[in-house]
Amino acid sequence: MTAAKRRGSRFEADVVAYLAANGFPLAERRVMGGTKDRGDVAGIPGWTLELKAERSLDLAGALSEAKTEAVNAGTLDYAAVLKRRNHAVAGAYVVLPLDRFAHLLIRERRS
Repeated sequence: MTAAKRRGSRFEADVVAYLAANGFPLAERRVMGGTKDRGDVAGIPGWTLELKAERSLDLAGALSEAKTEAVNAGTLDYAAVLKRRNHAVAGAYVVLPLDRFAHLLIRERRS
């Protein structure tokens, strides 16, 4: 396994552990791959998450991948979680399109 793959796997494990410890006990890593990839994390109802731990941030690319995987998973909500260099996992960036963010705010306001 390459160093980049190890970093990516470690970030995925750290994100899943963080989510499990912060209100999502069913969060778990998904097996990668295939043309019908459904995201990197299972156990977050209604959401598809694409995780990236890359040297340079590609917001558009990560978000496009998350959107494709959301279609495969049958979810409306999706986001890319990108590792922030030199920060703990809680400091990772979460990127989502404005329409999904507005949808999230509307749901929050109703509850």
